[in-house]
Amino acid sequence: MRIAVIPGDGIGQEVVPAAIACIDAALARHDSRVDWVHHDWGSDLYQRTGGMMPADGIEVLSRHDAIFLGAVGMPGIPDTETLWGLLIPIRREFRQYVNLRPVRALAGVPSPVAGGDGIDIVLVRENNEGEYSEVGGRTYRGRAEEEAIQVNVFTRHGIERVARYAVAQARRRRGLLTSATKSNGIIHSMPFWDEVVAEVAAGTPEVRLESILIDALAARLVLDPGRFDVIVASNLFGDILSDLAGAIAGSIGVAPSANLNPEREYPSLFEPVHGSAPDIAGRGIANPVGAIWSGAMMLEHLGHVEAADDLTAAFRRVTADGVRTADLGGTATTSEVSAAVVAQLTA
Repeated sequence: MRIAVIPGDGIGQEVVPAAIACIDAALARHDSRVDWVHHDWGSDLYQRTGGMMPADGIEVLSRHDAIFLGAVGMPGIPDTETLWGLLIPIRREFRQYVNLRPVRALAGVPSPVAGGDGIDIVLVRENNEGEYSEVGGRTYRGRAEEEAIQVNVFTRHGIERVARYAVAQARRRRGLLTSATKSNGIIHSMPFWDEVVAEVAAGTPEVRLESILIDALAARLVLDPGRFDVIVASNLFGDILSDLAGAIAGSIGVAPSANLNPEREYPSLFEPVHGSAPDIAGRGIANPVGAIWSGAMMLEHLGHVEAADDLTAAFRRVTADGVRTADLGGTATTSEVSAAVVAQLTA
């Protein structure tokens, strides 16, 4: 299998090599391997050429089985250039309409909230439409009457397919599906979201659907994180909730994600949630667990289930043993955490 590697910016260039070493070790336990194909795309390329990836970047990536991304974003370059120049085109061109973000407490990683050590959530975020739409614009720039119009786009097709995926996740777990909404204040798109999600969930009676307003949901997630099982949310709500849930688990440094094309017509993309973190880039202290966990999700998606299980067990043992980076209250470096995971896999 061929995996496209895009370390990208900031700490992405540190955690990706650390994670690859762990992934290779997990595969080697089962006499397997993958071919890593490296692409130096990102903000450095943008500064040289004006593009975050080459003009044929999507075509190049289409020839791979999966994409392993570090992070994008650099001070001095607008996020609208970095994000919309690389990550979002990949998500949309490859129909990666599910952003899957598991959030699970890790032994040895303290939660900042009461009950956070019991969190075990799968967050299913709609990834191609919703609030992150290109429709809209700005007029009268710099004048008193300047205005910005952002159009949210919700389609029945888009809501149905992400709801079906979330229902399937809930059916395999505890059978509780929570839908994030704001239908009391957003009077068109959110009631539509509620209606379609309810229609899809009704076809699986063993899954119980609970629709909760986003502000109340955020509060309940902090006050009682253990009550939630699977959460399905629109693009914006899912983005915010997954970072919140990752922080409840101890740090967004351990949070993984998968941008999935469930039908496997196109390659899926796997990335840690933490972003480029320019404030700590180059210091060797970035937490690689989010990238390692994303790698485990990638292995499972590609059919290397036993290697994925071994990799997950290995990084969980490492955190339990107290090998933790500064964001988790430890003193270990990025390379020390990676080396400890490899040692678990080669013991």
